[in-house]
Amino acid sequence: MDEAAEEFERLAPKAIERLEAGFEDAMAIMTLPEGIRRRLRTTNAVERLNREIRRRERVIGIFNGEEPALRHIGAVLIGIDESWTTPSKYLDMTEYSLWRDKHEKAESMGESKSKVCSLVELH
Repeated sequence: MDEAAEEFERLAPKAIERLEAGFEDAMAIMTLPEGIRRRLRTTNAVERLNREIRRRERVIGIFNGEEPALRHIGAVLIGIDESWTTPSKYLDMTEYSLWRDKHEKAESMGESKSKVCSLVELH
């Protein structure tokens, strides 16, 4: 990161300034377990959710107002939530819970690491 920043600082100083300011926040996801990162790094779930809502809207056609449309969308979202939280979960939080417990235990024992060290550990 430092090499790239030095190389492009003359060409795009404002871009490098923004990159440096938000780098740790943008890379925070890299400290999570691989299984969680794989699901969170894409917008596939959101795109699928929007397609499903549009598909079900087309079945009904016309709503009598905003409230029936919101109720219908709410029902679709409840159904999708149930499908994501049943045994074939879209995002299983077990791995994350184990990872979090491990890191909290390490921190309580005085073994805290910086985010950058955690990133290096993952690769």
